[in-house]
Amino acid sequence: MKRIITTIVVVGVALAATAQAGAPARPNILFILSDDYGIDGVGCYGSDRFKDKTPHLDALAKSGIRFDQCYSTPLCGPSRCTIMTGRYGFRTGGSTNQSAGRPSFKDEPSVAKVLKQAGYATGMAGKWRQMGDTPADWGYDEYLTDPTAGGWYWQKTYTKNGQLVETKQEVYCPDVCMEFAVDFFQRHRGQPFYFYYPTHLIHGPILRTPDSKGSEANFYDDNVAYLDKQVGKLVAELEKLGLREKTLILFSGDNGTARFGADQAIIQGRHINGMKGTMLEGGSRVPLIASWKGTAPEGRVLKDFVDFSDFFATFTELAGAKLPAGVAFDSRSFAPQLRGEKGSPRDWVYVQLGANWYVREQGWKLTQSGELFDMSDAPFVEKPVPAETASDQAKAARQRLQGVLDKLNPAAGKTVADEPKAKKAGRKKQKQ
Repeated sequence: MKRIITTIVVVGVALAATAQAGAPARPNILFILSDDYGIDGVGCYGSDRFKDKTPHLDALAKSGIRFDQCYSTPLCGPSRCTIMTGRYGFRTGGSTNQSAGRPSFKDEPSVAKVLKQAGYATGMAGKWRQMGDTPADWGYDEYLTDPTAGGWYWQKTYTKNGQLVETKQEVYCPDVCMEFAVDFFQRHRGQPFYFYYPTHLIHGPILRTPDSKGSEANFYDDNVAYLDKQVGKLVAELEKLGLREKTLILFSGDNGTARFGADQAIIQGRHINGMKGTMLEGGSRVPLIASWKGTAPEGRVLKDFVDFSDFFATFTELAGAKLPAGVAFDSRSFAPQLRGEKGSPRDWVYVQLGANWYVREQGWKLTQSGELFDMSDAPFVEKPVPAETASDQAKAARQRLQGVLDKLNPAAGKTVADEPKAKKAGRKKQKQ
């Protein structure tokens, strides 16, 4: 009788364990967002300049999924606005650096708020100022950020949970952000958490790092190395706390490489077309690495399209929450792909900067002015396709993409005339 009871108990425990293993997990989410960092800055994306020089990012990709076609907006502010709201710039009005701070938490959905309402502890450390209001207004329980919008490195001040902190000596602010993040992990390891880490690395000015030893000519490479080092430290801390398998780690860049590194934006001997601020591949095609140890398949490379609106729906699904009702979201979840499933990948991505926009699918791209481009050799070449010489294949692509733009109808949304006018208006406002 004892043997029978023991067997039943063992089988029961095994079944319970199996049921628990099959249950949908609610992972912690660590979202690392680098600044001005395109695919040419990461070794595993084929970078010539940084081959074998980003070991922690390369290891992160090896442990999970590397998305080959992720698209941001071409500038910092609107990228952050899209991440926060899951909505394109023509819906929120946050389509330029000058207008990214206009959308209010009172009117727009917030990914941090959705996760907070789902029981997640929410925190952020890093760049914020191009968004409006405060991180707390947008749903972050704890935050540490900068009092300036540009590069934020050697400073004597920073803002912590709404209070200005002044130090006697200059501190390296990326390290202060790192310490804040690690402390957050330690204090919230007993509950699900979402931590947004929008580091200033490697936004200009390109200054020395604590590890820099050479001349200014090497500071750009030093900043990339320090970014990679910080990624390694964050991963190591999660390992130390026993949270690695409970945490989805995402790494991306807010837009393509800036002028400081664009002259050497070379992948396998070929120069990427465009840079930060342009409506070309080099402006918006960014790295996206996802590592969820024990859940996401290791070493996978996906060509599925992802754009920055998609983080909202993805995080919401992983948290077991629901998208807020009554809102026109552009976000599409890629949570199934993170679990090794096929999911429902996008057929196209949409990119906007002010009064300029385009929609892109595999092989083709159509702009707001009706220009069609053959993207079969992207990100290196974007070949214009004149309407009068277009093949049947190009004509069909034009029709498909125009249908997407007609449905989105960006011109009817909240747009600005153009970037120069927005800058001029901003300068005039400052003078007043």
